[in-house]
Amino acid sequence: MTNIVASMAGSVWKVLVAEGEEVKEGQDVVILESMKMEIPIAAEKTGVVKKIHIKEGDFVNDDDLLIDVE
Repeated sequence: MTNIVASMAGSVWKVLVAEGEEVKEGQDVVILESMKMEIPIAAEKTGVVKKIHIKEGDFVNDDDLLIDVE
């Protein structure tokens, strides 16, 4: 299982995937908003989204768990 984590603190602006969806390596899965910038977070490997731990509007810190991919 691969954990996708936040690369910086910010608000979850958009979740681009759903549980059960297949994602490809490098595919954007979440967009964070920090300091008025949109920061895309990409899957590190191909797999299936098992669990989404955040929702749009949540605030996350650097290294917080966002999504589990298996």
